[in-house]
Parts: sequence; structure tokens; C-alpha cells
Amino acid sequence: MAETWATLGVDLHLEPTGPGLRRGLTDALREAVRTGRLTPGTRLPSSRSLAADLGLARNTVADAYADLVAEGWLTARQGSGTRVAERVAAPAHPAPARRPAEHARPAYDLRPGTPDLSSFPRTEWLRAARRAVTAAPHGALGYGDGRGRPELRSALAGYLARVRGVRTGAENLLVCGGTAHGLVLLAGVLRARGVHTVAVEAYGLHVHRDLLTRAGLRTVPLPVDGRGADTGALGDAGAVLLTPAHQFPTGVPLHPERRAAVVDWAHRTGGLVLEDDYDGEFRYDRQPVGALQGLDPEHVVYLGTASKSLAPGLRLGWMVLPPSLVGDALDDPASRTPGVLDQLTLAQFLGSGAYDRHVRSARLRYRRRRDALVAALAEHAPDVGVTGIAAGLHAVLQLPPGTEQQVVRAAAWHGLAVHGLSMFRHPHTTVAPRDALVVGYGTPPDHAWTGALDALRRALP
Repeated sequence: MAETWATLGVDLHLEPTGPGLRRGLTDALREAVRTGRLTPGTRLPSSRSLAADLGLARNTVADAYADLVAEGWLTARQGSGTRVAERVAAPAHPAPARRPAEHARPAYDLRPGTPDLSSFPRTEWLRAARRAVTAAPHGALGYGDGRGRPELRSALAGYLARVRGVRTGAENLLVCGGTAHGLVLLAGVLRARGVHTVAVEAYGLHVHRDLLTRAGLRTVPLPVDGRGADTGALGDAGAVLLTPAHQFPTGVPLHPERRAAVVDWAHRTGGLVLEDDYDGEFRYDRQPVGALQGLDPEHVVYLGTASKSLAPGLRLGWMVLPPSLVGDALDDPASRTPGVLDQLTLAQFLGSGAYDRHVRSARLRYRRRRDALVAALAEHAPDVGVTGIAAGLHAVLQLPPGTEQQVVRAAAWHGLAVHGLSMFRHPHTTVAPRDALVVGYGTPPDHAWTGALDALRRALP
């Protein structure tokens, strides 16, 4: 019986009750349909299979099915089996309240932070996935190393050394579910080290600030100017979170003097620098600025991600840790790496050169978009200054004082989603506010780019 139960039909949970087996089964099935647990069109197990599962005679199940077919709860057709009827009585429980209507989706999206998802290299990724699954040893599907698959860590270590100047071996690299996941792990490490305060850039992602705050850490803002974050204002912070290659969202690189100063501060005080290299591959005027981690691997944590180069939905990121922190990061219960098959696929994608080819192609496409944006503004809105365009997937449009919210509202009226610079301002910073738009030119698919530019031009003063 155990073997029969394990191999026959589809599973169906029922608990027949009542004075007789047939009636009890009929009532249980009717209740499951009436309450919506068995939805219209659901195929039921064969009478033989359900009888074996419940330990009943097959005729008992067949008779119960026949009763419910006669009542209209079920249908039975030759070749299609027994199914829940399409028209059944209303569920006994009231339907849940309808959600409020969502705001209409914008026709065009120029919010920063997302690449052109329509350009994801599906064919190459599928080839890499096929090769990865074929070559993967059986043991790869187990729990494995908490740092992630060795194939991916090795491929990433080589790539980061070659492209970003990162100094590491695979043993100090930890695969995580994106930058946010990495920051959650680092927050636990910082608390264990007795750190209470983390310096952050006065303009930056509130999501990252909120993660640190929820972890029990206090964030203090560093002023940001044309030379990047003012690393001379670190005060008593035990760590600092920076975007040195391309400050988000202002778009300026950290000045060489400030790069040297923050590394000196970390070496002198034992502080930790958290380097968010979110879009370091995309530099248009010259070779990308090298990773800060290369100056001091003992005091800088490098955070990278595939969210901008490939797609955020992959949830693939990585941290290069000082050797002394690897064990602490792995001790955190939240240190769970992404799915093994995705890791192996990315390893294949990197090793085959497909990643390099995709990044170079994307870099060319985004540069053309940037150039079109600058040209359109020069022609139709010459008074609007454009900054932060040497790298990345977004630009900052300087607006007349007091007009930012007005322009954001006008953009929405024209079906365009766009963020103002004030959205990224630290609530406790004393830096004077600036009116500007942060325009993500990487987000729209190619077919929507011209329309997005037209909408932007109409919204500008």
C-alpha cells in the first residue's frame, strides 16, 4: 500500500467525516469546492488513486464522485477525468475587500537605478545556463560553501582584478543577493566590532541608509560637492559608506586627495570603508576609475552587483572582504547565497567572455543615449545644466531654484516618471538643498527613448 500511495495520481488532502464513508467523503469534497479550496477546473485524482490514498474501496470514491457530478459540483468526461465544475456555488467566506486602484503606470520611465531590461542577453544567458547545468557536479546542488560556489568566486576574483583593480583571492569573496543583502551582513559585522555610527554621503539611496538604521546603527551625513564626499568630516564614525567611482546620485568621482584621505583614516583609526561600486563598468570619457579597495584591501569592503550590468531581478551581488571579516560575515544567519544554478550560470557567463561583450555593447548604447540627452537639452532647454555624465546610467539636470517639485509634477502630467534630487538628500544634512532632476537614461527600452526625451523636454521650464 505504501508504494501504491507514493506513486499513483495527484495529491489531494481530504478528511472525510460523518456517519458513513461515502457520505463523509462526499461532504468533504463538496466543502472543499464550496469554500474555494478546490478551484473551478481543478482535476481530481482518479477514483482508484484517491481510494488508495484514503484507504477506501474504489466503489466508495466512484459513488461520491457520481453524487457530486449529479449535484453539479463536479464534471466527468471521457478522456479528461473528473474536474471541479466551472460554475459552482459562491464561497462561504466573503471575498476580500478590493484593493484601492493603483496609480496609472507612466508612459515613460526616467527614474535612475535600472538598466534597459529589454536588452538582457537572453540567448547568451540561456547558453551559459545550459553549459552550467550540464557541467555541474551533483555535489554542487547541496548546501555548499557559505561564501558561494567556488566557480563563481574564482571567476569574479579574476574579472574584478582585471577590470576594477580589486586585489583579492576567491577565498575572501562572498556571493550575496545584491548590495542591500551585503549591507545587512556588514551591519551585523559592524555591530559585533562595536561600531555605532556609520558616515554616509549627504546625497544617496535612502534604502541603504534605512537598512543601516534598522540594524541599530546611526548614520551621519558627509557633505557632497564637486569633489565627491568630504572624507575629512568623518568625525567619530566607525565606518563610512561611499560610492567613490561615481557618486550616487550627483555623478562625480571621489577626488584623488579624498580617496587617499579616507584610506589613511581607515588605516589610522581601524575604521572600515564600505565601497559601493554599483555601476563602475560604465565610464565614457576614459578608463573607469579603479576600485578604492585596491589601495587598502585590509580596510575596504568592496560591494559589487549585476543589477546595473545585467538585471536587478537576478539578485546577484558580491562582497570582497578583508580576510579578518570573512568568518564574521559567515556567522550571520542572514548569510545565505543566491541560488546555485544562477551562480554557476554567471560563472559560465563571465568565463566565456559573454559578460565582457555584453558590458561593452551596453556601454556603447548608453553612451549614445547620454549624447542624445545632452544634445536635446542643448537645443530645447539651453539654460538647464547637465552634470554627472562622464559615467553611469543617469545624469543630473540643474534647475532654477525653487522649481524642482513643479518640474516633477509637470513630468508626471506628461506621463513621465522622474525623481528630483531632493529625494536622495539625507534628512539631517546641513548642506544647502539644490533643485535638480536625476534622469536615468538607462531605463527605457530603445523604442521608448525618443518619446521619453520628448516628454522630458515638455516638462522642463
